[in-house]
Amino acid sequence: MNFDVAKIRNVAVIAHGGAGKTSLVEAVLFDSKTTDRLGTVQDGTTVTDYEPEEINRKITLSSATAFCEWNGYRFNLVDTPGYINFIEDTRACLSAVDGAVVIVSALSGVKAETEKIWSFACKYEIPRIVFINKLDRENADFRMALSDLEKSYGSSAIPLNIPIGTEANFEGVIDIVNLKAYTYTNGNAVEGAIPDAYKSDVEEFRKQLIEKVAEADDALLERYLEGAELTTEEIKKGIRWGSITRRFIPVVCGSATRNIGIQQMLDNLILCLPSPGDKANITPITGTDPKTGNEIRRNPEPTDPLSARVFKTIADPFAGKLTLFRVYSGVLKADAHIYNVTRDSKEKIGTLFYLLGKKQVPVKEAGPGEIVAAAKLKDIQTGDTITDNGHPIVFEPIKFSDPMISYAIEPKTRGDEEKVSTALHRMLEEDPTLKFHRDADTKEMILAGMGQVHLEVTLEKLRRKFGAEIIMKTPKIPYRETIKAASSAQGRYKKQSGGRGQYGDCWVKIEPLPRGSGFEFVDNIVGGVIPRQYIPAVEKGIFDAMKDGLIAGYPVVDMRATLYDGSYHTVDSSEMAFKIAGSMALKNAAQNARVIILEPIVKVEVIIPDESLGAVIGDLNSKRGKVSGVEPQAGGNQKINAQVPMSEMLTYANQLNALTSGRGIYTMEASHYEEVPSHLMQKIVAAKAEAKKEE
Repeated sequence: MNFDVAKIRNVAVIAHGGAGKTSLVEAVLFDSKTTDRLGTVQDGTTVTDYEPEEINRKITLSSATAFCEWNGYRFNLVDTPGYINFIEDTRACLSAVDGAVVIVSALSGVKAETEKIWSFACKYEIPRIVFINKLDRENADFRMALSDLEKSYGSSAIPLNIPIGTEANFEGVIDIVNLKAYTYTNGNAVEGAIPDAYKSDVEEFRKQLIEKVAEADDALLERYLEGAELTTEEIKKGIRWGSITRRFIPVVCGSATRNIGIQQMLDNLILCLPSPGDKANITPITGTDPKTGNEIRRNPEPTDPLSARVFKTIADPFAGKLTLFRVYSGVLKADAHIYNVTRDSKEKIGTLFYLLGKKQVPVKEAGPGEIVAAAKLKDIQTGDTITDNGHPIVFEPIKFSDPMISYAIEPKTRGDEEKVSTALHRMLEEDPTLKFHRDADTKEMILAGMGQVHLEVTLEKLRRKFGAEIIMKTPKIPYRETIKAASSAQGRYKKQSGGRGQYGDCWVKIEPLPRGSGFEFVDNIVGGVIPRQYIPAVEKGIFDAMKDGLIAGYPVVDMRATLYDGSYHTVDSSEMAFKIAGSMALKNAAQNARVIILEPIVKVEVIIPDESLGAVIGDLNSKRGKVSGVEPQAGGNQKINAQVPMSEMLTYANQLNALTSGRGIYTMEASHYEEVPSHLMQKIVAAKAEAKKEE
């Protein structure tokens, strides 16, 4: 093992898109002398945004890991996506770290995506430190960002440093704990005395800090109430305890792109965030014995049995699949035989790597708390638990949200189906939030993801990595047909032209059932007017005809068909004849049964800023949506609950972005079916007839 567990910090950098996560990681790598130049997102030269799609769009689309050393401590850093289409990747990464830096912009404060990611961090009980970024920009406001934090998260936000200057005059930070000032020139810090103009601010914030620290520790509180002066060491001890137990949120500040305040932030990460051992003391490492179902505990010790979990998979056409592990206990060695408990399979690890963006640094072994990658493992997927063969444990799997948007896809070139299928399989391994299936009703290949940009990026990667050219189209809506009135009709099939004839005759009554009931067949034949052996054929004929639809080719649902009369021929009757007669009876009865089309309705939750509420509700109403309620959320946001026809929601991600300047997020799930208004029904029937003509 390379590092003492107490000297490791596994840290995810999290925030909304554009907050400066990648720039912050870049500054950390530069200041720790891991890299010898400060890359920029604008130039596409950063370590962790290395995919061409990220460089072109200038946003993080996929998490990336890096590592560095600072003052004798090992930092394993994870730069995560912040855009709503990609934050499920962030969720998986948070399962693998012990602490997080949350970036809040000094311009825009807390955004909806930040709140979603914050909730992921709460689920994994991850201590956080907030970095208020972009203090060098016009309209930057440190106190506004601080107040927004308090409003949004309810916990006390306690600054450990405050800015010197603002906007273009931002030049450094003041350390509230050690009472030192640091001013910067070209990223180089010079330590000095606190400027007179800031002494009252320092006094105010230091008093708040000491009160909070004292509240977190009974012994310190007693001393504080007695009027004793707390020492710097006591304050630091209190900060560490309060931060690790998430009683308050330490706040630091700076500018990632100008490399101001980064070194002070690193010192505070060591102080405020837990080692793997600290984290295990607060949130024990527990899993399940796959044989008995009993809970098992692991300790972050090299002497404990090996246990690790896969938190990310990268599809690489050259290196093969890369699998990223977080080791929780024991030692994972290169060339070792491992057991995948989740899939009950054995594999051999080849070379192990630390990843610095796309650069691979070989390593012989990885101990507790380390983050490491291995190549070309066959059966291992994101979320799987690996152990040694003799001590199995299963960690809780990583749960991802369901996809929100679906598109039909087809190969650009006929005959490329096999290439597309293989490439898609590789991408599905890399990205568990993608789902792919063939629609049984429409026969289309459907690719579903977290938003339109997510699917566009996926298709770009498929083309670049695997040469698979794919066209994306709006998917067909899975409409259904049903009836509104009861109706009876005869179906008579008679064919007598040379040789043995065909004869089947049945009377069928159809009637509507409540929504969601499906299909019911009732046999009311008495007196043997239709022999028993032909009755299932009538049902089959009706059922098959329902699949083909009555007016627009969509499956028929929520209907009872009662077979009550008929006749047969002793020689010419057959199962085939009665099957055809059954379908004819249904089609004849349908003419007087008032056939309608049903459309799928989705349940939608939309979280938006206060100022967008009217516009978003108006837009949902224009989509024939029914808003059932509005609930206030933290951080000046509102949650709208609504039910909307699926046909109106296919490109909603783009529309919501436009209405909320990218600050709105939504989820939707299938709810039920409802009748389509008559004027729209005519259009659907006409469009279906036109499509049939073209075929």
